[in-house]
Amino acid sequence: MSIWEYANPKKFIATTTPLIPWAFGLAGLCLVVGLSWGFFLTPDDYRQGSTVKIIYLHVPSAMMAINAWAMMLVASLIWLIRRHHVSALAAKDAAPVGLTMTLIALWTGAVWGQPMWGTWWAWDPRLTAFLILFLFYLGYIALWEAIPDPDQAADLTSVLCLVGSVFAILSRYAVNCWNQGLHQGASLSLDAEENIADIFWVPILVCIAGFVLLFIALVLLRTGTEIRLRRLRALERQAQRSAA
Repeated sequence: MSIWEYANPKKFIATTTPLIPWAFGLAGLCLVVGLSWGFFLTPDDYRQGSTVKIIYLHVPSAMMAINAWAMMLVASLIWLIRRHHVSALAAKDAAPVGLTMTLIALWTGAVWGQPMWGTWWAWDPRLTAFLILFLFYLGYIALWEAIPDPDQAADLTSVLCLVGSVFAILSRYAVNCWNQGLHQGASLSLDAEENIADIFWVPILVCIAGFVLLFIALVLLRTGTEIRLRRLRALERQAQRSAA
């Protein structure tokens, strides 16, 4: 069996439709457990107080904002190289989800930054790169809507996705590149000295799993819906030609 079989719209829908309810269910379970555990059962930080608990929303949403763009990049490359329409539609339908994740990350970052930095916003390298990534999401979605021809829209948005990937990378590694930034280092790291305390580790992993599953469920649902809508439009056009 080849993975390219799932580029067939009928095969994609048949395979993913039964998985969507499970993905939503597991996502809901992980989010309820992770957020409840994190907000109500973990202690306040000795320096940041209860503000530290924003990480249970901020870290998973920030990770998914970047990884959603990475998924769009892979899907766009598949479209440009192999011309599989399902990959182009998956990239298109992941964009609004990634945009929402970016908004959550920016908002929760502002909520955390106000008591920690004394301001809702600072032109920190990572924050600035994240804001630019947010603008690329907006531009990507707008470009899809502005071009009536689907294949041409997929071509141009794929190129835009390649360009925007630079800022997705900067959003991830800006802290390492510019030490003078206000943003703290990574909350999750393979380096034990830089990692968060163990008491926060497990609930944040559960929250991340919830965000990942929610992203997968939403993208599968939106992509399947887009395929059905395109099929319906094609049938309507065929019926109109037959009637004429």
